Amino acid sequence: MENENKELNTIEAESQDSAQPVVDGKKVLLRLRDVKQYFPVKKTKLREKQRYVRANDGISLDIFEGETLGLVGESGCGKSTLGRTILQLYPQSHGDILYYKDGKAIDLKKLSYEEMRVLRKDLQLIFQDPYSSLNPRMTVGQIIGEGLTSHGIFKRGDPAMKEYIMKVMEDCGLASYMFNRYPHQFSGGQRQRIGIARSLALSPKFVVCDEAVSALDVSIQSQILNLLSELREKAGLTYLFITHDLSVVKYISDRICVMYLGNMVELSESEELFKHTYHPYTEALLSAVPIPDPGHQKERIILEGDIPSTINLPKGCPFAARCKKCKPECLERRPETKEIEPGHFV
Repeated sequence: MENENKELNTIEAESQDSAQPVVDGKKVLLRLRDVKQYFPVKKTKLREKQRYVRANDGISLDIFEGETLGLVGESGCGKSTLGRTILQLYPQSHGDILYYKDGKAIDLKKLSYEEMRVLRKDLQLIFQDPYSSLNPRMTVGQIIGEGLTSHGIFKRGDPAMKEYIMKVMEDCGLASYMFNRYPHQFSGGQRQRIGIARSLALSPKFVVCDEAVSALDVSIQSQILNLLSELREKAGLTYLFITHDLSVVKYISDRICVMYLGNMVELSESEELFKHTYHPYTEALLSAVPIPDPGHQKERIILEGDIPSTINLPKGCPFAARCKKCKPECLERRPETKEIEPGHFV
């Protein structure tokens, strides 16, 4: 614990002096500015120019304390990459990610591996696949307790740690008799609860939920979503909820960010986005949401054309080739993000 405190002091010494910003009465927990994540493509020829997959291509947004920000878009648009980049599992290629701790801004890009490791307990991740994200050779107690011992919160074998783990398990809907059981003895929903308990045991400030319910049955999905909502209220957590299911994201999110080919195309309050949609891609996504009333079905918007390659993105708007509202200027320059209404960016 002494070493950890020394490292934490180092982080605070290197953090920026700017105070924690407040937007519309809400404190900013994380601030992203022009974040880009490029992955190099293997060269096929000796003198070939290096090419990159542009997974995230200039993302700028604020994540507020205590909110759930939904991140939606089709597969391959860069949602999971953005979540992992925020957590510095992938160091960003360009841009700034500021995390506000105790009122001070910490530039995550400037931290060393050891300094970032200290902050891991504040910034956690719930993985998508509950079957492959748990070590099959470890019991539930060992899985949840691993982070506690790694961060020096408890010493291995401490009786107090077992009591604490039992409490976390109870909060996550897991019975105490499951403590010494292995992952293969549980259903998918129970495994996801174990993954949630592992992340929340460290009392984090920010949690990336990467498709946390996509591998589960619909009935189990509702249980996990209710659990996440309850834990957020109880512990004051902040979520980045990544999904491609718009009905799920509407239920749990305070705000929704829509992504397309590594770009943020629309950001708004959840209810406002479903009432007033501005971007043609968001309109197409919402038209695909099934409504359980045959008399009020929306007209389905079918997107024609091919999705551009993230290696060779077009000069202008990435969505221009599939957009019915495309103009000649859309093919020449990329549109800038504008605030159409208070808090509604397009």
